[in-house]
Amino acid sequence: MRSFFTEQYIEVGVDEVGRGCLAGNVVAAAVVLPKNFSHPTLTDSKQLSEKERVELESYIKTTALAWAIAEASVEEIDIYNIAGASVLAMHRALDKIFSQITPELILVDGKYFKPYNFVPYQCIIKGDATFFSIAAASVLAKNYRDAQMRTLAQEFPQYAWEKNVGYPTPEHQKAIEKYGISPYHRKTFGICKKFGQEARP
Repeated sequence: MRSFFTEQYIEVGVDEVGRGCLAGNVVAAAVVLPKNFSHPTLTDSKQLSEKERVELESYIKTTALAWAIAEASVEEIDIYNIAGASVLAMHRALDKIFSQITPELILVDGKYFKPYNFVPYQCIIKGDATFFSIAAASVLAKNYRDAQMRTLAQEFPQYAWEKNVGYPTPEHQKAIEKYGISPYHRKTFGICKKFGQEARP
């Protein structure tokens, strides 16, 4: 893992979580870390256990120079498509960051982004497994979104969101076929579009 892309600029790492889900908002986080930041276990949130992520979240929030979490709603996902909504969530997280500090370079996980306020940016495939700032953003976004989906699972227990957090597991897809979709499902996504009648709690 690398502490920075270039030593001379203030960098902010950005990542989103929930792109491949059938339900729930897409959540983005942005993190500015000290240049000398290092951690023995911080990496892509998908490679970490829930216990590790929770422990890391506290460390990230207390160590970071700035951090922020933002989201785009299921309605916005259906309007702008998931790629557009992901960028919208990332831009919202950056809005919060820039109210705290002024980064000079944006490091984005993946290959899709749109310019933000004329600030230079670098898209990095597997960036969350390469740069600490992006990995930190992935941890904050995932913890936030997972908690959000566990809360929604209490309202719609038939979809088992407390376990699948909205991803298209066989159990989740079978529940959509049986019960239809909830207000928290993405109506333009394949199976949700096919079984589009809304379920009730």
